[in-house]
Amino acid sequence: MTIDNFSRDFPIISQYTYANTAASGLMYESLMEWRQGHDIDFLIGGSKFRDSLEEQIAGVRTAVAGFFNADVENTILTPNFSFALKTFVNGIDKQKSILLLDGDYPSVNWPFVSGDFKSVTFAKVDQHLEENIRAAFKNDQPDIFAFSIVQYIDGIKMDLNFIKELKKEYPDTIFIADGTQYSGTESFSFKDAGIDVFGGSGYKWLLAGYGNGYMLFSESVVSLLYPKSLAFEPQEESFQKGKNHLKCHFEPGHLDTLNFGSLLFSIEQFNEIGMEEVTKHLKSLSEYAVEKFSALDLLSVEVAQRQVPHSTIFNLNVDDKMIAALKSRNIIFSMRGSGVRVSFHIYNTMKDIDKIANILKHK
Repeated sequence: MTIDNFSRDFPIISQYTYANTAASGLMYESLMEWRQGHDIDFLIGGSKFRDSLEEQIAGVRTAVAGFFNADVENTILTPNFSFALKTFVNGIDKQKSILLLDGDYPSVNWPFVSGDFKSVTFAKVDQHLEENIRAAFKNDQPDIFAFSIVQYIDGIKMDLNFIKELKKEYPDTIFIADGTQYSGTESFSFKDAGIDVFGGSGYKWLLAGYGNGYMLFSESVVSLLYPKSLAFEPQEESFQKGKNHLKCHFEPGHLDTLNFGSLLFSIEQFNEIGMEEVTKHLKSLSEYAVEKFSALDLLSVEVAQRQVPHSTIFNLNVDDKMIAALKSRNIIFSMRGSGVRVSFHIYNTMKDIDKIANILKHK
């Protein structure tokens, strides 16, 4: 399957210019048809349909681990990233120092800020992001560094090579990465990333609908979580005996085959297209958008002067007249921070960027 063929599966883009994947990825026709078939099977089969639950969920977990090059046994499924991170925070020793990014997604920062940890400090997100993080480490090495790979307001993207090198310099720090605004935009290998915990929700760039997410763990972190519970595992009930330490806490039960089946279905679509092609397509969109929006002076200094490649999320400095013009021309976007946030995925083309740029150019 090609990106062009897949794009025909999204009927909304024939009526609107959809530049809002950073808020919500689109539903597509083949996924909708699969979901209808799933619910018909449940309708007809009742509880018999759930007899194969373990096999179905195991298939999802295997696919997620394969997609991100992670170990299956340390891959868990979760309704969303926020739930999983809160579960993580509740199970870790609070006598730890935390480093966060200033203005990062609330679901990343809030559990730590409100978690009664020994100390919480912040690194500034600007054109010198990596330098700011390195300075924070040199000043006081944190026990945990938690961050989003892509910032949700303006799309500033972390240099993952920097993260890999930083982990080598500070192997005792636990690196936790939110991939919700990143997963599904380029190839990623968890085992090679220098990250200890990586998670995300599937409803944005993975186009998997709501109610599904994942979290991947390095082996060194597993035993640090909920250590007092290890003496009570495995649990005695027959339906609990297959659960390892992570599943006991992050998968307490009743995983939904519709939602996680949707995640599996979308991962299979990305695999069929090839993540190399997805990466190439989105890289070209990002570079083109930077060029177009910079020429119109729509980007912040932090984004315009940054040397690290950008994501496909942009925050545009516009006035009320420009906002009204975008809405009148059927552009779907979000208001975030101090401006208009537009974001582009595999169903977008350079023509979409041209349309937005031309509207703003003449207002």
